[in-house]
Amino acid sequence: MARRLVAEVEAFLAQSGVLADWLSGLTAEDFAAPSVLAGWDVRALVAHVVHLQAGLGSRLRSRSSQVPLRAADYVRKYRLAADEIAARVDAATGDLTPSQLIYRLRDTMTVRESTDGVGDRTAIEGGRGPITALDWVTTRTVDLVVHSDDLSRSLPGYAPVPLHRAALATTTRTLAEILTVQAPGRSVEVRVPPFVAVQAIAGPRHTRGTPPNVVETDPLTWLRMATGRFGFADAVAAGAVRASGNRADLSEYLPLLS
Repeated sequence: MARRLVAEVEAFLAQSGVLADWLSGLTAEDFAAPSVLAGWDVRALVAHVVHLQAGLGSRLRSRSSQVPLRAADYVRKYRLAADEIAARVDAATGDLTPSQLIYRLRDTMTVRESTDGVGDRTAIEGGRGPITALDWVTTRTVDLVVHSDDLSRSLPGYAPVPLHRAALATTTRTLAEILTVQAPGRSVEVRVPPFVAVQAIAGPRHTRGTPPNVVETDPLTWLRMATGRFGFADAVAAGAVRASGNRADLSEYLPLLS
């Protein structure tokens, strides 16, 4: 049994369940309100999340004979496929009411069954190309957590969507790992307590003691910066990021998912 794969699927579904509970408290007017994502209202953003969950399960049942892309390379394909993704979401969920969308989010059995016979390193056919099953799930969790936060920011009159600890941990670590691949090196230590600390960025390598270049922030700020929701300089100015050292500037390397 691929224990990590199953654990990551459960983290995804836990966040999906939390989101469904939050959505059940919204009004019809809330679903028609504009979201923070240009061109999408709240209902369209929820439809995207529903499509995301359906794709998680259906793609796990596929197989690829090609060498899987690294997660860091796979996510670079997102922006180029934005129009295609929007069209697929509309085709799959365009006529569904908010209550029907919430019902689909609560339907978790299909996703759980899709893990049967799948290993962490099984090569599957993702929407943007071949990827390992484990990377597929963790990148889906990143999308789900980020869009949960998008929904919170879209309707600030409500308490934010709770972020399930395991799903938030996966998102934080996955984005940090992507940074180390897209900007390899050991000159800057990026700390996102309590979940991860990594070294990245080319330059003089640190070997002992306190690193001379450190960037530290909280998980929510990290996921917003890593996905282009919050600029690095703005986050520093707001006091949400503590940056020390003359190389402690991630502006050149963020966002990661484009």
